[in-house]
Amino acid sequence: MRIDTSFESGVKVQSEAMFQRAKQVIPGGISANIKYFPPHPIVMKQANGSHLIDVDDQRYIDYLLCYGALITGHGHDRIVKATTEHMQQIGTTIFGTPHELEVKMAEKLINLYPGIDMVRFTNSGLEATLLAIRMAIAYTGKEKIGKFEGHYHGGFNQVLLSVNPSEKEAGNPRQPHAIPESKGIPTHELKQTIILPFNDLEATENILRENAHQLAAIIIEPIQGGFIPAEPEFINGLRKLTEDLDILLIFDEVKTGFRVHLGGAQSVYQIKPDLTALGKVLGGGFPVGAVGGKKDIMMISAPTQESDIFSVGGESRRKNDVVFHSGTYNGHPIVLAAGLETIRLLEEDHTMEKLFNKTSRLRSSLEKLYRQYDIPMKTIGMGSIFNIILTNQPIRNYRDMWKANSSLRQTIDLELLNLGIYVKPLNRYSLSIVHTEEDINQTVEAHEQAIVKAIM
Repeated sequence: MRIDTSFESGVKVQSEAMFQRAKQVIPGGISANIKYFPPHPIVMKQANGSHLIDVDDQRYIDYLLCYGALITGHGHDRIVKATTEHMQQIGTTIFGTPHELEVKMAEKLINLYPGIDMVRFTNSGLEATLLAIRMAIAYTGKEKIGKFEGHYHGGFNQVLLSVNPSEKEAGNPRQPHAIPESKGIPTHELKQTIILPFNDLEATENILRENAHQLAAIIIEPIQGGFIPAEPEFINGLRKLTEDLDILLIFDEVKTGFRVHLGGAQSVYQIKPDLTALGKVLGGGFPVGAVGGKKDIMMISAPTQESDIFSVGGESRRKNDVVFHSGTYNGHPIVLAAGLETIRLLEEDHTMEKLFNKTSRLRSSLEKLYRQYDIPMKTIGMGSIFNIILTNQPIRNYRDMWKANSSLRQTIDLELLNLGIYVKPLNRYSLSIVHTEEDINQTVEAHEQAIVKAIM
């Protein structure tokens, strides 16, 4: 079997040249570490519908879709129209003041998400999870949080732990270690976050009962990484346990919001978390985030004259009674116009059903193909997102991924890039409402070519 970590010679000449140029002015040549993969990321110049075009003029069927954000595909005419017309209508790009679309979007989210009574807007999913944690600490008066091994909630100190720990570092599977995923995280902050084992209710309960007096909240991706679902017994048990122990439950639905159900994973599991973080699809291709939750928790962020830290010369006697949350671009009108039009598209008759059926057809076709070549493989996911795991073993959590043949998967993924199928190597697949049957057929054909080349 050939294991290769390079592109075909000469195929992406301009892309490599652009990357080398970028490295002279941008550290590492990229503005977000997750966008890098060896030998170099591919530089794009155009996109439309389900396709990307790189600077070498190669065309790709896009399954990354901006890490799942583009559920309507690239440049959907209704999204473009909604944003440009709204900009022309209001006469500006942003007011810097409250505006009507904030209310409309908040009302829409409250209607769709069982666990949301009130909403605050942010500029990213990271900001949403950060605010949710701050609210939880303020509301409970406790200072530690729990997060699950293998779950990602943004790049800030409190949660940038044990996302991808090595087998050597990870520790006991029933009591995982807190392993920093970056330089620059102070050692004392490691003690403020307790790492939990996903889909292991008994072990999680033992840890929570031991630390309940210190834990403000548990934050969880209800579908780990967007593709490993929480088992119903586990997620229901966790909800009951957090209620019994007076620990808030935060659902990070940045990946799953709108992608597994219009009302997120909480609608699938029929669970009401105390707080919910949203992002990605919510912005229709623009940067966005939101925190929603129970009214009594959300109201601790409500400002008053006496809590305004920017009232120069005035007294802020009550600032310590209020969770500070601000941001110049929070609730950006153009972003919310795009987001509302995205939701309208998804709410149309059978749109989500068709999207899920399309995803299911791709998954089943790929599983059948890999069986034909006797390669252990399964697709795991929910709704319009899934991942390809090269193993026959059960996958219930992060550690189970160690069983998979990731080297072969990476070889196949790199060859798929040469064949015009775009997904970051080892990443999950996201589908859009504009992917076609032809796209699916071409994708399966490309997988077969990549498999044949990889196993030669």
